[in-house]
Amino acid sequence: MTVSVFDLFQIGVGPSSSHTVGPMRAGLSFAQRVKALLGDDATSSRAADSATEEGLRPLGSDKLAEVVSLPDEGEHSLSISVVLYGSLAATGAGHGTLGACLLGLDGADPAQVDPDYMQSRLDEIRQTRTIYLAGDKNLPVTCGFEDIVLRPTVRRSIHTNAMTFVVSGLPEPLKQTYYSIGGGFIRTEEEVPTLDELSGQWLFESGDKLISLAEHAGISLGEVQRRCEQSLRTDEQIDANLDAIAQAMQDCAKRGVTFAGVLPGALMVRRRAKRWYDQLMEEDPHRTAEFSEDWVNLIALAVNEENAAGGRVVTAPTNGAAGIIPAVLFYAREFTPAGKQDPFQVNRRFLLAAGAVGSLYKERASISGAEVGCQGEVGSAASMAAAGLAEVLGGSPRQVANAAEIAMEHSLGLTCDPIGGLVQIPCIERNAISAGKAINAAKMAMRGDGDHHVTLDEVIETMRQTGRDMSEKYKETAGGGLATNVSVNVPEC
Repeated sequence: MTVSVFDLFQIGVGPSSSHTVGPMRAGLSFAQRVKALLGDDATSSRAADSATEEGLRPLGSDKLAEVVSLPDEGEHSLSISVVLYGSLAATGAGHGTLGACLLGLDGADPAQVDPDYMQSRLDEIRQTRTIYLAGDKNLPVTCGFEDIVLRPTVRRSIHTNAMTFVVSGLPEPLKQTYYSIGGGFIRTEEEVPTLDELSGQWLFESGDKLISLAEHAGISLGEVQRRCEQSLRTDEQIDANLDAIAQAMQDCAKRGVTFAGVLPGALMVRRRAKRWYDQLMEEDPHRTAEFSEDWVNLIALAVNEENAAGGRVVTAPTNGAAGIIPAVLFYAREFTPAGKQDPFQVNRRFLLAAGAVGSLYKERASISGAEVGCQGEVGSAASMAAAGLAEVLGGSPRQVANAAEIAMEHSLGLTCDPIGGLVQIPCIERNAISAGKAINAAKMAMRGDGDHHVTLDEVIETMRQTGRDMSEKYKETAGGGLATNVSVNVPEC
């Protein structure tokens, strides 16, 4: 299927879309289901019907009555435990996974939660071992960091990023397993993510089909994506949503150059973006082409430092790769003729073309570092960014696809080996390097005519196969590479 650009680019919190955003959404989903089962008869009936479809064990209203009235004086009749598997367990401490699960159960939504509130609320949960089910102060539930079990060597069937929630205190225990499949998307055994269901004649399932649609109609790749989006939204709504995404990216970069200090975790990595920004403002206050590479590096660093600090970012298509598209989009606005003429239109064209390519990676391979290594995150983001820039530079459909292919071809085999399980080293600098790679790929493609020995579909399939063959220790487990060759203390939860 063709994935909506608004499913690929979503506003969330750092440091990881798969290890923070996904688990928070899973916790919230589970809490809402349990809360619905504890509601009035009508609500409980509807929830039970839904639960049956989704693998939950339904409860009759007669049994629900036994647990609706909670004991007084701080005693909780309900308790929730969580089991994290695979990559979530292996690097969850450094990625904020444990806290994300608790905050989700407590009612936090990654698209809306205040990053500053998150830490203060986690401190309260740590002290009281109490969450409020789906944010309902009338439903205190026993659940804390002590109630989370880590099983890093166990891989569940669908995806390595698995987590199981169990609620006790009901007549019969209730449990559900979720999978965080990359980009903040979650699913259960029975249910795939609910996405915007695009429809119509413009849908594409391959790069070849995408190019064919564009060439046959005499339009760009980004315009094909727009016509897919038109099955659900007006052009005004599409533009407003694209503008909001671009603004959120800019806001993240602005916050990233505002704060100094040290990033969370045992690595004690210093934030560099503010100092770099101050230096660049002195050396190049008018943002000249001579310093374009420095500005691109700065934006990528600023966004990823903000992500590592747990700030608000746009998954693009993941949090670990969130700095690449904003950095290259900044380049498109500031250092291309089109950007100087109409930055809003450049934002829209760029994001639509990037989204079209991102849809192919999401559906034909993977954007999950825990599944295919960093080639699925940083590699996909570089490919998407290269396509977006080539679109802005006026590339033909084949040139845009060629730009995307070049960026991924030279990201194949990229491993995910975060030191200390933190999204900091090598992740932050890797975003800056890959942003430069995306710009170079777009410029190389624009020098050609779009014909190339390797097609976009072929490189996506190669990435998928490479990820399948890659050792598990290079898939966001911190079990190999830099993660094992650089000494560091284990980070706190």
